[in-house]
Amino acid sequence: MVANPQFSYMSPQEYLEWEKTQELRHEYIDGEVFAMTGGTKPHNRIAGNLFTKLDDFLAEKGCEVYISDVKVQVSESGPYHYPDVVVTCDQRDKESIDVVQYPCLIVEVLSPSTAAFDRGKKFTCYRQSSTLKEYVLIESDEIAVECFRRNEQGLWVLHTYSEEDNLDLESVGISIAVKKLYRQVRFDVEEKN
Repeated sequence: MVANPQFSYMSPQEYLEWEKTQELRHEYIDGEVFAMTGGTKPHNRIAGNLFTKLDDFLAEKGCEVYISDVKVQVSESGPYHYPDVVVTCDQRDKESIDVVQYPCLIVEVLSPSTAAFDRGKKFTCYRQSSTLKEYVLIESDEIAVECFRRNEQGLWVLHTYSEEDNLDLESVGISIAVKKLYRQVRFDVEEKN
């Protein structure tokens, strides 16, 4: 993410109106606007693989799954984030065309430039959502998955998954082989500038 130097402060409503007119996506945190950076092929492939599995599974279950272009609104005043994958099973979210307010599952595919933020401040923001049950972090430069799941006491418990495991997403009732998340992902390709 890159801060937008044009604005010193923007209200949530100003952000929502302004962002509708922008070609690029921007996240909103505490009055500041941040341009979203581009991803890599592994990042895109992993998010796409997960989206496909979830979309097929949830098609007849009353849940909706979105990939990267739909904002999650954590509270009335923001922040607004664009997760890589988000699932909502809440009927209230059917009333909006561009925002999910009641997610049950949020997934971020990590990149070296965003990993610390996704693990830290972004997760802190997402935890404010009373409907969120699972937060999944998927590495894009190695095979590794972390799922933070809210237990019955409201505590977030970490579950880790490796290449031979199945990722259990209790929030939506599906188990996905971790290998399938990384289908057609190549780690041995060098980045070219």
